[in-house]
Amino acid sequence: MILDQLIWPLLLVFATLGGGVYLLAVLDGLAARSFGLPQAQSVWLLPLSRGAWLLSQQANVTEAPDWWGWRLAPALYLTLAAIGLALVPWSRDWVATDITTSLVLWGSVEALATVVIFLQGWSANTHLALIGAYRYVALGLSYILISMFVLIGVTLPAESLALTQVVASQQELWNVLRQPLGLPLFLIVGLSITFRGPFNLADSTDLAGGTSVEVSGPQRLVWEFARSAMLVAFSGIATTAFLGGWLGPWLPGPLWVMLKMLAVLAILAWLGRWFARITPERCISLMWLALLPLSFIDLIWAGVEALL
Repeated sequence: MILDQLIWPLLLVFATLGGGVYLLAVLDGLAARSFGLPQAQSVWLLPLSRGAWLLSQQANVTEAPDWWGWRLAPALYLTLAAIGLALVPWSRDWVATDITTSLVLWGSVEALATVVIFLQGWSANTHLALIGAYRYVALGLSYILISMFVLIGVTLPAESLALTQVVASQQELWNVLRQPLGLPLFLIVGLSITFRGPFNLADSTDLAGGTSVEVSGPQRLVWEFARSAMLVAFSGIATTAFLGGWLGPWLPGPLWVMLKMLAVLAILAWLGRWFARITPERCISLMWLALLPLSFIDLIWAGVEALL
């Protein structure tokens, strides 16, 4: 009983983190190729060769860094991604962390991610890394508010903060159809918190790499792995909250979760390549003047639908 209810879901979490990060890198390579960007290697081998190359590189050292913060930040970000993925129910019984307030815990993961990303940039003790950290903090509140509003919307039909109940409430109709604004807004939050594609402002090229400008070698590998792992966790929460989680005909519940997560990751990889990076000023305007009001409209929509 303990093996089925705890150990197997935890093993599934770790396997999904590793496999999900690899598949995300492959999907990103396929998306890049579809837009005509050259690929020196096969998209299936490129993630492995880059990982091996980073492991062989020497770790960079800056002047008077905060050693504990600088070394721990990538590991802490990866830990937050694992916590988020542990909240995803793979079936009615397979849940690594089944608590009645799992959506609140996910909100804490998003908030703590802001702290860890700032720690990554601040602890290096260089100006470009610090600018990237402050840039992310300036935008982080808007990301969290948008996520909060759309996730509150999915709790209303479920009448619960537990993700297992959110999935059960979609037995007749998935939330992506019930609340059509929710999933697109949540995907934007996912790209923003992992600073990918158009929202890559913390580690952007105009800052020569931002928070990770001074990071190299194995530490860089962990940081890049953690960023991808957080996006995998986002895809799991999106699958659970908006795409019915384990619900689906014929196939076992865990397989449905994996297929839906893979579809979400493919969309995110394509979006990250399709849209150009926007400036911080335009990003602030987009978040506060457009997307945040849309998320509030989504919440009102969900409330009205729950009352009918």
